Amino acid sequence: MVPSKRENFRSSFTFILAMAGSAIGLGNIWRFPFMVGEHGGAAFIIAYIICGLCLALPCFICESLLGRRAGSGAYGAFAKFAPGTPWKWFGAVCVIACFVLVSYYCVVGGWSLDFLLRSLTGQLAPGDPEAAPGIFSRMSSSSVESPLMMAAFYGATAFIVLGGVTKGIEKFTKITTPLLFVLMLAIVVFSLTLPGSAEGVKYLVKPDFSKLDASGWAAALGQAFYSMSLGVGTVLIYSSFMKKSDNIVKSGLWTSLSDTGFALISGFAVMPAVFAAGIEPGAGPSLVYETLPYIFSKMGVDAPILGRIVTIVFFLAILMAALTSSISLLEVCAEHAVEQFKLKRWQAVLMFFLPGVVLGTFCALSFGSLGGIKLFGLTIFEVCDFVCSNIFMTLGALAFVLFVGWRMKKSDIYDELTSGGTTPLGRGLFKFFYFVIRWVIPPIIMVIFVSNLLG
Repeated sequence: MVPSKRENFRSSFTFILAMAGSAIGLGNIWRFPFMVGEHGGAAFIIAYIICGLCLALPCFICESLLGRRAGSGAYGAFAKFAPGTPWKWFGAVCVIACFVLVSYYCVVGGWSLDFLLRSLTGQLAPGDPEAAPGIFSRMSSSSVESPLMMAAFYGATAFIVLGGVTKGIEKFTKITTPLLFVLMLAIVVFSLTLPGSAEGVKYLVKPDFSKLDASGWAAALGQAFYSMSLGVGTVLIYSSFMKKSDNIVKSGLWTSLSDTGFALISGFAVMPAVFAAGIEPGAGPSLVYETLPYIFSKMGVDAPILGRIVTIVFFLAILMAALTSSISLLEVCAEHAVEQFKLKRWQAVLMFFLPGVVLGTFCALSFGSLGGIKLFGLTIFEVCDFVCSNIFMTLGALAFVLFVGWRMKKSDIYDELTSGGTTPLGRGLFKFFYFVIRWVIPPIIMVIFVSNLLG
């Protein structure tokens, strides 16, 4: 049971909005389009949807029910249900993973903040489309501008987390998540009207499975876990604030559908514009920041006011998406410090904020002055991204599923899924779910994970 003094989301709807906001984030607007571009378009999207509904959703439910049952962070949850075992150290790994994630994630969030400020001040090469793509390269390689924007974005994240669940996270996501959907749909409409955008649509809907190999499936699984923030304790910590009467299965399903739907919206917002601009779809992490300024600047030639408005709307949407995810990551770290070290919230946030800015600075500089420092051919930023999305999240989701399926009491699992018996759930459906999380999902995750490493 959740301790009475612990904050709760006011309703299941606000929990879904907060969880959907965490899931939607930059994982969809920034990461999904370039992952689609790197792994063959429509075939990757199909693999992503399969992984999301068949693997990520059950993993989400497992992590969610564990969080509400424990009423604490990952470390406290494992210490409570597996006392005297090494399981609690996996909880500590979740905190470390979130710390690394939010630190390099704030670099991308800083790019969003930078481009929003540029769009507000008219500095995104208005009327000069050919100069627009070069803005990102100059900004990201700057030894001052990129780290400064990262620190500012990290500071905004910390400020929201300082407000706690109801005054900070819930209040923020309640406004931004619905607005984010509206803004991105507007961008889709605009993107589809661009000359040459039809090729981008074709790229998204006509699959070529010859381009989807084992690494593509591994990337699809990693993207599904990344976009839903699985395996590192964000789902667990948000679920620990759920009311006992809230329906975990329904919340998980709505979060999964929102995440998948928003990923597709992001794909149709970005990829048609990519083809319209004649830019390589596999351009990597810089894809959004090189493509869209070109399109918006080109629009500004004939319609400067409209181009300015669309530019501001798009980068405002990216900024809000980034914040809804970064606050969930920092919340895992802050809540851990509050629970385990009995710190005040401001002390807990500060404890991770300062070293996080240091790590974030190194990640930001890996696009410029520290770009020559590499490990296995990867920059500091790329190492953080690879380790988090391909190792921490994948193995973390596996660990949560194994713990729920093999360590928790079966009766406790059923009690959480039925909200203490108040939500109907057929015994047949429960047996199927229980069988899947014990015998089906773990080997599938391991096969994809190992094949990715061997590849």
